[in-house]
Amino acid sequence: MRAYRKKAGISQEELAELAGLHSTYIGQLERGEKNATLESIEKNARALDVSFEILFSHIVSGTAESGAAEQCYSLIATQPEKEQRAILDLVRKAIDYKNV
Repeated sequence: MRAYRKKAGISQEELAELAGLHSTYIGQLERGEKNATLESIEKNARALDVSFEILFSHIVSGTAESGAAEQCYSLIATQPEKEQRAILDLVRKAIDYKNV
């Protein structure tokens, strides 16, 4: 959610107001301190103008990973499809080059 919120250029407080949730709860969700309910995911998706399915699919269920792969995913997931494909191509080329 943080990546979509930042892409929208809004604060946690602004998102909370748009979603009808408390700003403390938004912060706790973003830090992984609270588990999101389906209702709160839907409210956040609506407030961020992102489909429920897309936002839900990007939520890591029950893990507290913060590794490089997750960070890459968070950065790339908010980019348009065309840019995602270009980044994927670059990553594949880098891996192929490394394996030569």
